[in-house]
Amino acid sequence: LGKPTARQERARPGAQHEDRPGFQYDHEAFLGKEEARSFDQLSPEESRERLGKIVDRIDDNKDGYLTTEELKTWIKRVQKRYIYENVAKVWKDYDLNKDNKIAWEEYKQATYGYYL
Repeated sequence: LGKPTARQERARPGAQHEDRPGFQYDHEAFLGKEEARSFDQLSPEESRERLGKIVDRIDDNKDGYLTTEELKTWIKRVQKRYIYENVAKVWKDYDLNKDNKIAWEEYKQATYGYYL
């Protein structure tokens, strides 16, 4: 009987991602929502070139391959950036008196104002 070999979880350069039902979710998780929208406007050649540059940034150990851990770290970084940007965008909507603090009354007014 054959002996199983060690599994190498690496994305190969030039590998193609198929458009499946979760593609848009993956696309946004990998690039961030805004960056994903900009990629949707690019030609396939431009998209491939920009993705190559991003992959180089993700490849922390510069071995030419992406590991699962490198991808996880990248996606966490992208998601964290999205959260901070989103908070910054909505902060001004909640901070009605512009004192850089959100009081409960301000939150209620911004969130439920039309109901109250």
